[in-house]
Amino acid sequence: MITVSRGVRLGYGVGSFCTATFAAVPGLLLLYYMTNYLAVPAWLAGAVVTAPKVWDLVINPLVGRWSDRTTSRWGPRRPWLLAGACTLPVLFFLVFAGPPLRGVPAALYVGACFMAAATAYALFEVPYKAMPAEMTGDYHERTSLLQWRMVFIGVATAISGIAAPAIVNGSGYRTMALVIAVVLLAAMLGAFFGTAGAPMTGAPEPDAGGWRAQLAAARGNPAFVRLLVLSCTQMVAVSMMEAAAPYFAAYTIGDPRATSSLFAALVGPILLTMPLWVWLSRRYDKRGAMVLAGLLFGGGTLAATLTPLVGAWYAHVTLFLVGTGIAGVQLLQFSMLGDVIALDASATGKRRAGVFTGLWTAIESGVSSLGALLFGAVLTIGGFVSSDPSTPVTQPDTATTAILLGQTAIPAVIIFTAVLMTLKYRLAIPAAVPEGR
Repeated sequence: MITVSRGVRLGYGVGSFCTATFAAVPGLLLLYYMTNYLAVPAWLAGAVVTAPKVWDLVINPLVGRWSDRTTSRWGPRRPWLLAGACTLPVLFFLVFAGPPLRGVPAALYVGACFMAAATAYALFEVPYKAMPAEMTGDYHERTSLLQWRMVFIGVATAISGIAAPAIVNGSGYRTMALVIAVVLLAAMLGAFFGTAGAPMTGAPEPDAGGWRAQLAAARGNPAFVRLLVLSCTQMVAVSMMEAAAPYFAAYTIGDPRATSSLFAALVGPILLTMPLWVWLSRRYDKRGAMVLAGLLFGGGTLAATLTPLVGAWYAHVTLFLVGTGIAGVQLLQFSMLGDVIALDASATGKRRAGVFTGLWTAIESGVSSLGALLFGAVLTIGGFVSSDPSTPVTQPDTATTAILLGQTAIPAVIIFTAVLMTLKYRLAIPAAVPEGR
């Protein structure tokens, strides 16, 4: 068994400041920014958030194939981490720091910048997520490695969900974008330099097949397909709740500033429960622990439906339960993906981690945008009225009801569907691989 050093674990983990922050901040603030500050209609704002994600279906698999075939003194993945670090921070800043536009012109500007940022993000994200499968071949060591990543995800989520809205409320979106761009740059460079000594295991040769052959290989891996469908289902619920959070704080709780405290309640368990989920994955295997995590996630989300009757404190308690479930879901999801990739390399003798993670991130990214699109549709059906700060409006009761359901009941149904999918997941682990399993 190859044990990954603590320095490399930390170096790899710090990259999650980028992946978590870029996923969370636009998911949390971009829809609200367009509907409530740029006077973009809700349906169009949802489409703007979704459209760049469709591009991910093209660029992410390409980046995966390119990184598989890259040969350099830095290894196949790290040059791409550096490329992302040189481009994403600037493009992210431009998404929230545009000219004084309103309505459709504002939507077109934000959409173009967000698509360019998504391209730069793919250069970093796809190779980054391919690395754990190549750092160690041990079944449980992989989960232990990824718990460090999850700790940094928790911290990054705190920055995204607590600091970013606080900066917006105090200094505006442009200042927030500048601060987050600096965080992205530091995280990406940290991952590049921190993984310089990372071990490399598995097949030394990249897959020479074309993209059709590689797609066929992914489709022919039942464990990968099932895990991808499971992940996408979970992602729809998460992204819908992220898009709904500012509306939930403003219209259900009655305080837009509550977005920060709600995310604090969500982040706490992610930072505190990683050792517990590692232990549960060893005790009940990864699938059993994933089922438990999904039940906590869905149960807390459904319970939040009673917030208007009980009060703001209750919403924070339910989100603490949700955060505990999310911590387990995310840790186990990526650990199981690493298992799939490692077993494929063992069976085929080819380096295809980039192919699998490229497809994974492309499809997951596209699906994640459905959350904002779905919530935008819920707002439209509920009769939500878009505005800008100079012309505040009073929302109809149907709109506030739609916000509550979009944050709680609808995502809960999606999450419980994912739990049922988890029960059917199977992955045969060779007896020689799992020491202590």
